[in-house]
Amino acid sequence: MKHLSFLVVLLCTLAGSVTAAETRLSAAEFDAYTRGKTFYYGSMGRPYGGEEYLDDRRVRWSFLDGECKDGRWYEQADEICFVYDDNPDPQCWSFAIGGRGLIARFGGDSAQSELYEVEQSAEPLLCTGPKVGV
Repeated sequence: MKHLSFLVVLLCTLAGSVTAAETRLSAAEFDAYTRGKTFYYGSMGRPYGGEEYLDDRRVRWSFLDGECKDGRWYEQADEICFVYDDNPDPQCWSFAIGGRGLIARFGGDSAQSELYEVEQSAEPLLCTGPKVGV
């Protein structure tokens, strides 16, 4: 039980530590940091998804299930907003750089709606396409 408590505290500390000493990114800084890369995000100590940042503010998102959604991003009121081909409703986030990398907060919200960089790669997302029934 003591080891389990230590593990829970450690995971909470790691998840919470991304808010310390961070610098909020402008749209130009966000573009310079992300363009040409694929980022893998976590939330509350678990894998969440990945996003590939392409030229001309285009993106490709996946929940790491092989299905990808194409979209684009734009700046609005100091946030980065994303719209995707299958959903034109904008999803706006604030981005910052913390001690462990990129941090995203939905609508400038608190850690309850926070994603953090787990890994970045020069390789594209694995997109196998939509599930096709028989």
